[in-house]
Amino acid sequence: MAGYDDDFDAVYIPRAGASPNKEDHNSVKPILQTYPPLGQATPIADGHINIRLVLQTSSHDEKEDQWEVLLWHSTDESGWSEAPFQQVDKHNEPHILQDLSVQRINRFYEVPVDFQRSLKFTLKFRQNPRSPWVWVRDEHGFDDGIIVRQVTQPQSKDLGDFLGDLNPEWKVTGCLSESPATQLWSLKASIPLATDDVSGTRSIRIASSPASFLRWFALVRQKAPWIAPRQGRGQLALQEDAVLCAFLGSDGRHVVFLAVSSVDNVTAVLQSDSDGALLAYGRSDADVDHPKSECTILVAEGIDFNHAVAAVTYYSRKLRSQPYTASEKEIKISDEVKTQWYQKWNDGLGYCTWNSLGQDLTENTILNALDDLARNDINISTLIIDDNWQSIDAEGTNPFQRSLLDFEANTAGFPDGLKATVSRIKKNHPNILHIGVWHALLGYWGGISPNGKLAKSYKTIELDSERSGRVDLPLKDKITAISKDDVGRFYKDFYAFLEDAGITAVKTDAQFMVDNWSSASARRELLNEYFDAWIIASLIHFSMDVVSCMSLFPQAVFYSQLQPTRPSFRVRTSDDFFPHILDSHAWHVWANAQNCIFMQYLNIIPDWDMFQSVGDYAGFHAAARCVSGGPVYITDVPGKHDLKLLKQIAATNPLGRSTVFRPSVVGRSLLPFAGYKDGLFLQIGSYHGSSGTGTSILGTFNVSDRALTELIPLSLFPGVTSSTHYVVRAHSTGRVTTPISPNTAQEFVTCSLDVQGYEIFSAFPLVAIQSNKYGEVSIANLGLLGKMTGCAAVISNRIETRSNGRLLIDTNIKAFGVLGLYISTLRKMTIDDFMVTIQEKPIPPSTVSVSSASDLVLEIDVERAFKEMKLDTQWYNEVEVKIYFTT
Repeated sequence: MAGYDDDFDAVYIPRAGASPNKEDHNSVKPILQTYPPLGQATPIADGHINIRLVLQTSSHDEKEDQWEVLLWHSTDESGWSEAPFQQVDKHNEPHILQDLSVQRINRFYEVPVDFQRSLKFTLKFRQNPRSPWVWVRDEHGFDDGIIVRQVTQPQSKDLGDFLGDLNPEWKVTGCLSESPATQLWSLKASIPLATDDVSGTRSIRIASSPASFLRWFALVRQKAPWIAPRQGRGQLALQEDAVLCAFLGSDGRHVVFLAVSSVDNVTAVLQSDSDGALLAYGRSDADVDHPKSECTILVAEGIDFNHAVAAVTYYSRKLRSQPYTASEKEIKISDEVKTQWYQKWNDGLGYCTWNSLGQDLTENTILNALDDLARNDINISTLIIDDNWQSIDAEGTNPFQRSLLDFEANTAGFPDGLKATVSRIKKNHPNILHIGVWHALLGYWGGISPNGKLAKSYKTIELDSERSGRVDLPLKDKITAISKDDVGRFYKDFYAFLEDAGITAVKTDAQFMVDNWSSASARRELLNEYFDAWIIASLIHFSMDVVSCMSLFPQAVFYSQLQPTRPSFRVRTSDDFFPHILDSHAWHVWANAQNCIFMQYLNIIPDWDMFQSVGDYAGFHAAARCVSGGPVYITDVPGKHDLKLLKQIAATNPLGRSTVFRPSVVGRSLLPFAGYKDGLFLQIGSYHGSSGTGTSILGTFNVSDRALTELIPLSLFPGVTSSTHYVVRAHSTGRVTTPISPNTAQEFVTCSLDVQGYEIFSAFPLVAIQSNKYGEVSIANLGLLGKMTGCAAVISNRIETRSNGRLLIDTNIKAFGVLGLYISTLRKMTIDDFMVTIQEKPIPPSTVSVSSASDLVLEIDVERAFKEMKLDTQWYNEVEVKIYFTT
């Protein structure tokens, strides 16, 4: 809708100061950034730091380039003074792994600073002594950087000491935290009961914001169905209701508040007043028959931000009134629940019909789209038939006003029925293992048609619905829904019909509708009933292969997505993006990464939504999905595919199935207090493998409107340990660093990205082997090269020295491709020194080579070797590769 397009920034993106002029890396202007970064507040362990600086300039006139940079700083809130930056010693220069424009060169500087409590800094620079000094704030818009020394132990065990003026109306209880180095409290206050079917509500002041905080972060309700990130400095100013709110204090410690819902029929959120005080707002749907009605806020304090978020989230699991509902007990004992031993649909490349085929959805358009994928050798294993397949009434011109008539597909697009369509899909495309269909939780956007077959078969109820608050979602004022008495039978019958038709999964959308009814009794009696019925039917018929969509409202998060007693399932972790609205692309990735700061601790698999492989942001989206830890699925218009990009996402396993490479840890933003318009990279951290021996992944995305260059320390990568040496590899070039360790002078990697740019860095731990021939040999398994998260292709990896003095690297990988091994002594060796087997058979020497990107990386073309050796793939769903060489 045109109006919605125009209002996207106002609706979605928080306000910020004016951005500097747009520029790219071909600009003659210098690009610079420090570490710790300008504009941010960074806690560190002690009071000594070397502030690092990268200055990227045009190389057109080296005679003029006599750059000077001065650090202006205030230590411990004293007066300001200056200190000159000095060029970094060549041995300690940050690693450059990317291709840099021939028009640009990097210069690296550092300056040591000591302080007791805090350091505030900015800088100014000039090209030569004849040039005027330029302040970085004026040229690039960066605010001062702040560095604080972390206080290692809490200053008090009394919550009131952290909040100062804690409202005495709250009942405060100390709780045992399950997260390390954190303190935890619960706050409870009464909420009025619902009367005359109208919810009881109460706004309760908690306290002023934590004393001397530097930054705040919140996850707010972005209209009814979604949450979104907000950041700020200075006074707390929440424009929307928040579920979670966190503060970084001047002591480098963190305080996190979580408003808990789905306890005693109460929904709780956080708000702020005009003075910046933190408030809680509670809505109770409980009545005299359910008289307990309390608002619950959890508060955690600790040195580590993620540990504090984990503390409040883990404890919220314990606050359910009953450990299991009757429906959950039924789930536990049901003999109908099936176990699937074949490839789960999260692990293969998927295809969705929504943006690709849209409202013109028929059996023929689906079959034609799948034929197009096959002609282009795009191997998918999952198909999602999105909206517009169902039988709906014709009420109104807007689809959001329409309602469901019957379980069967509409006859206009699917004349032989859903089962016949599924049968033809599977016959024509046997590589597709999973076929899912879309539906709304209430049946369709407008619920159940009162004039259809379903209304005659199940008891229904008519309910008033509140407005969605979105111009693109004009819902009906009154909705007919299946009643409490029949919702279990409805879902059992619906999913039995779908399963009989060959459907193996569902995408259940518009879940917020059950929280959108005006009636307090309707929410109280129906909300959990619908979730229980949906989950039970999903388990019985689809082994919980589902996508939960538009379900980031508090009651759903705490009732259906939190509890570890239920199998994990896919949940959309942010609102849609809109392909025709450029501003929505980067924001979509940003919002998903920030939301997963909280959602990583839920019992879900994050779903960052479909994307198209062709477009300005195609690679940006693809990289984000790969590091997310969630599923990867495309929605390409027939005939419009970027095959080169798709090959970086997925590969084929020996059974001919598509495989994507999902890290084992959920991807999330590593810088929660950095704002969307702060002029910094979005850093998404993930991890694959066992603790200490796995691979750390850092996806770097330029969400700003100008080119950026930054310094990234190895210590920022998730899961790295100070006792381990690593090599860091850049996906874009395949180059690797020399061995480095965190928190050392050599730990920095330089990253330069234009607008819409992205990079994926992977840090591989080195295994050191003592060799009689070469001395110490350091080895790392790099996984499948050319794949964005090829490290996640590694199922197992074992390195051992044999009794004959030979070294064995035994690895199993998920799919075909080029396997990479970093070997520190490779320059002293030849290909003849290696013997490689696949499935215990020697491979042709021509399939082994030294990488052109790095002469310390050995490449083994497993796919080519398999083909040349004509190995039988019938019985394998993974590939075992063994590498022998003499040490």
